[in-house]
Amino acid sequence: MALRFALNPAKSVRQLCQCRGHYPSGGPGFSTSRTQHSLLLQQKRYANDYGGGPQLPGQVAPQPGQSDEPTSENDAGGRQDQKSDWGPTLFKMFESAATTMVSLFVLGLAGYGYHRYYKYLVLQKMEHAFQPGDPVLELAALAEAPPSTAGDNDDEHWIRLKEQQKIDAIIDGTDRGHYHLLIGEKGTGKSSMLLDAMQKIGGEGVSMFEAHADLEIFRIRLGKALDYEFHEDYIGSLFSIRGPRDTTALLDIERAFNKLEKIALRRRKAVGKPLILIVNSTHLLRDDEDGRDLLELIQQRAEQWAASNLVTVVLNSDDYWVYERLKQYATRMEILPVLDLPRRQAISALIKYRSRYYREEPKPDVLEQVYEKIGGRLSFLNQVARSKDMLHTCDKICEAEKTWFLNNCWILGEEMDDDVMDQQKYASAAMVLAKALVDQEKERGSIYDPETGRVLPQVPLHKAREIMTRADFIKDYDHINIFTIDAQAMVRADSVPMLNAFRQICNEEGFDEHLQATLDRISAIESLGRTREIVAKDLISNIYQIQGRSDKGEGVHVSVKAKEDNPND
Repeated sequence: MALRFALNPAKSVRQLCQCRGHYPSGGPGFSTSRTQHSLLLQQKRYANDYGGGPQLPGQVAPQPGQSDEPTSENDAGGRQDQKSDWGPTLFKMFESAATTMVSLFVLGLAGYGYHRYYKYLVLQKMEHAFQPGDPVLELAALAEAPPSTAGDNDDEHWIRLKEQQKIDAIIDGTDRGHYHLLIGEKGTGKSSMLLDAMQKIGGEGVSMFEAHADLEIFRIRLGKALDYEFHEDYIGSLFSIRGPRDTTALLDIERAFNKLEKIALRRRKAVGKPLILIVNSTHLLRDDEDGRDLLELIQQRAEQWAASNLVTVVLNSDDYWVYERLKQYATRMEILPVLDLPRRQAISALIKYRSRYYREEPKPDVLEQVYEKIGGRLSFLNQVARSKDMLHTCDKICEAEKTWFLNNCWILGEEMDDDVMDQQKYASAAMVLAKALVDQEKERGSIYDPETGRVLPQVPLHKAREIMTRADFIKDYDHINIFTIDAQAMVRADSVPMLNAFRQICNEEGFDEHLQATLDRISAIESLGRTREIVAKDLISNIYQIQGRSDKGEGVHVSVKAKEDNPND
């Protein structure tokens, strides 16, 4: 039995199962169920692998003589069952694909609709920024509190400048085809005239903002003036739409100008006038690579918009370097210098103001003294006119200007340390230029015109650099309001009080010697830095000759000459 099982294990297992009664009985037409057939196949595999095994619980044993192979009827039934199983699967696959496609379509449609709506909303907000009323006007109205002794409610500005008509024509859109640069000293009334012109038209079609040295802050202020958020409120990422990539402030400013151009095209079709964009305090931009790039970007847009009458750009600056930078590529730029008030207009304004708000008429000699001390600077006149003691206020202004000059440019004399040589170069150059202006006034005499008033001494820019023997300091002096450079490149004292300070300092006893000692000390320190020492040791009693100059490219030769004997010795 064991030998027969080893030779034919399948047959032996079948016989063994028949003997035990595992196969159900039945005739040739007997057909088992699908479950029974599966169990039989499993039993057959078990027999082939392990040589038989016990009957499973609930297993139906095949009858003797029944074949263990599935019949053709069973195969047909299995195939029909398999086909019936594929139907629900295919339907579920189609249902999932259709749901996905519809979801993607709805998401894309919603994202595209939001994107279009956001672009429309951006243009609407920017167009609303040029409607009547401007935040700058509201802040200016809150800042201008009337004096406590005001006698009437006349809204007319108490000082009128001849440049006001020109600025009015620019702001209301009458003067077009150019962009403008307002240049003048601090306190001459440039910003006041711009605000006055805006108030006359209610700020309609005008937007104004303050410049800043930091480009990020400049970008934020530009966005506030134009009501543009630079896509910071964009939520297209919810619809898998990528917004503008993170970039520099300069590119954001370029995008804002692109939107502004679209609004200007709409306005030109509807109204026929250009928009007005005012950049105040442009001199606050740094004179470095970033500041020059921003100024170049603004100028390119201003040139383009001026040629097409879309936007009139107005730049307001206190410093000369802005004009010097813009002049290189300017074709449609107009310069509007704003100077101090003439003598007659300044005195007339003081009389009008004091009679209106203080019910008094100042004496002519007092008015003349006021003008001699502070000149026609609008900011100084405003302080003096509002004070009770005008001459005392004039003295305080002059003392403040003198202190400012001394704190920045005083010289230390012969005893100064070599560590402060760079700062003393800066200070001594300013003192030399101030002394040159005072000497020029002494030589030619004081020029005084009854209409325009006193003419301050001035020198051309290139001559000023020659006097100081430095070309880089003059822009810094202009920036800190010690000297000023006008549109004609003439250098003079920043104001009448500053010229009075120059005069007082230069006329002090011993000032010339003190200045010369400082200059000599600076020269000595520089000479010491350029000097090289030669140390000779173990010299013999002979005569040494040194020939040649190293500063001219010649070599230095040292030779020994024999000492001649003295017959008297």
